[in-house]
Amino acid sequence: MKFRISLFLLTLALAASSTLAAHASPCSNSTIQGTYASTIHGTIFLPDGSTLLVDGIAKATFDGNGNFSQLDAVAINGHMPPGWRPGTGTYSVNPNCTGTQTIMIEGMPDLHLQFIVSQAGNKMRSVVTNPGIATTAEGERLRTPED
Repeated sequence: MKFRISLFLLTLALAASSTLAAHASPCSNSTIQGTYASTIHGTIFLPDGSTLLVDGIAKATFDGNGNFSQLDAVAINGHMPPGWRPGTGTYSVNPNCTGTQTIMIEGMPDLHLQFIVSQAGNKMRSVVTNPGIATTAEGERLRTPED
């Protein structure tokens, strides 16, 4: 009896996983076309051993072809410059829904990120890969180009 139940559960699990795999489609740059809102949290490690706390928000619009523009408001140790800071950049999404991104903000070194796209492109999670920066972001799509 236990063997039949185990065999049934195994068969059910395999059927469910093959159905999910059949509906999964590869990602591409167009998967994240649209506008996303993100929260940013992390730490910057300075050469003298001190740290800076980073918290912020960003709104980025991806064109589906590997380019984006953004506005962000980022506080360092609780100090927020007035207004929104503009930036631009490039990105590349791999078929397995991982990707890379470079953010260019005037007067700052370029930021390099790795990210994961989930929920059919409606969510993104990223991490900055520059040395000395341990910052992550979570974003969700606000609208697609059709909205």
